[in-house]
Order: sequence, then structure tokens, then C-alpha cells
Amino acid sequence: MSYPCISFIGIGLMGAPMAENLIAAGYPLTVWNRTAAKCAPFAERATIAASVEQAAKAADIVIVMLENGAAVEQVLVEQGLIANLAPGSVVIDMSSAPPTMARAHAALCAARDIGYLDAPVSGGTVGAAEAALSIMAGGDGDTLEQVRAVLETLGRVTHIGPVGAGQLAKLANQAIVGITIGAVSEALLLAAKGGADPVAVREALMGGFASSRILELHGQRMIDRNFEPGAPARIQLKDMRMILDEARNEQLTLPLAQRVHDEYLALSANGQGEADHSGLLLALEHINGVRLGEPSLPSRAQPRKD
Repeated sequence: MSYPCISFIGIGLMGAPMAENLIAAGYPLTVWNRTAAKCAPFAERATIAASVEQAAKAADIVIVMLENGAAVEQVLVEQGLIANLAPGSVVIDMSSAPPTMARAHAALCAARDIGYLDAPVSGGTVGAAEAALSIMAGGDGDTLEQVRAVLETLGRVTHIGPVGAGQLAKLANQAIVGITIGAVSEALLLAAKGGADPVAVREALMGGFASSRILELHGQRMIDRNFEPGAPARIQLKDMRMILDEARNEQLTLPLAQRVHDEYLALSANGQGEADHSGLLLALEHINGVRLGEPSLPSRAQPRKD
């Protein structure tokens, strides 16, 4: 079986395990990262490109997994990734970026006879490591079928619609994630402040209508106070900002998204933008002067000093 040559751009928290899965599946891989040292673990198993241009020229398929739209624009356009791709190749942008940017990049690719998909993901670092990501693909159906086997190496693929639809689905996902993290934070703090055991509350809720993946995983993180980043709060803030920008473009008002955006903004302003996004609990504790799970929670008039 002949495998296409893949260049993977962005070896970060998500990109590294995704690249590992592609190598394990037998794909010839070239990797490039803005911080070159992050490519070092792949030196014996993949080609490390010295530049975006070199990565582009080595590829039948380019997968992009970068932190934000500005980074994607810099790599695809300013550093010339699209300009150095051969006709017939395919760009798969799996980053989270504005839908308008996806459409603009697709137009640049189409002008050079290059396929393009916006295919952001959900599932976090655990899903990336387990090849269990939910992949939301926007773009031409024939282009998706051309690279489906590659994407299925990384997770479950759903064709959402035309270019930009994948990014719209990701915004919908992040709205639900951010708002639900806020709801779980408030629910557990409310119960604990009244004297209930938050461990038992979470266990009881997991068996009822309020059960969710957020309650299961992030509720446990809150109880354990484990805020090591799987998905940093600053990234969730970026996503909430994109949700509100898209809402304004569509002349929509989203009060819950606005409120959660403001809470993540406060969390980042308090120097906790690198905490996991479940760390939104920390912002809620700060404004209430209390801490989840303490036997005797201090009053707001006497906030904690630490």
C-alpha cells in the first residue's frame, strides 16, 4: 500500500500525540514547529523540516495544528506554505480559527489547484493520544474522501458542510464546553458552601439528567484541584472571543457566552491563563472569597490570603 507523504505543522500539546498516531499508522511524516526543539522527539522517526517551505515541498497532505488564527495566517500565507505546495496537494487545517479565515485560505488554495479542509477537533489531549478525536470537517466532499483514511487515523470524522462549517461546529462545541464548565463550577461551589460533600454531589449528578462529560472529567479536576493544562484557559478565552465575534457578524446576542467570556478574561487577568480551562472554578472562588471543598468556607468578608 502506498501512503501519502504528510507534513505536520505544529508539534504542541495536541499536535505531538496526533503526529505519533500518524507515524504508528505507517505514514511518512515531516514535522515543523515554530519552536524547533519540540520536534526533537521525532528525529529518529520523521523528517524535521528546517522551514515551512521545506515542509510544504515534501508534502502530498499538510496538516496544520496551531494555537490560533493569527499563527495559521502567518504560516499558510506570510511564511508561504500555500505558495510552496504542489497542485493536487491538500491542506487540512485542524486548528481553531475564524470561519472567515478558513474561507479565505480555501480561496487561496483553490487558485493554485490545492484542496482545502477546515477540520478542527474536540477531545483534548486525551482524545489526541487515544486517536479518539471528534473531527468536524468543512469543505468539498470529494476532498474529504481523498484524505478520510488519514483523518480516521486521528479520530471520528463528520462532514459538517462547506468550507468554514467545520470551524462553526468547533465554535458551537466550545460554547457548550465553556458554558458547561461555568455551570459545573457554580453547582459544585453552591453545594459545598451549603454543607454538601462535592464528591458525593458529583457522584449523584453523574447518575441523573445533569450528567455530562464535563461533569465527569472537569468536575473531578475541580474536586482534585488538578488544573495542569490539558486545554489552557487562555485558549478557551480565545475561543469564547471568536464565538462572540461570529455572533456579532450574524447579528446575534449570546448572553451566556458573553458572561463566560468575561469570567475567563478575569481568570487570565488574575495570572491563571495557563491553568486548565476547568480552572474557571478559580475565578469563581476569587469573586466569592471561598474555596471548594473546605470544611468551613470563609465568608466573603474574610477572603483567603493564598
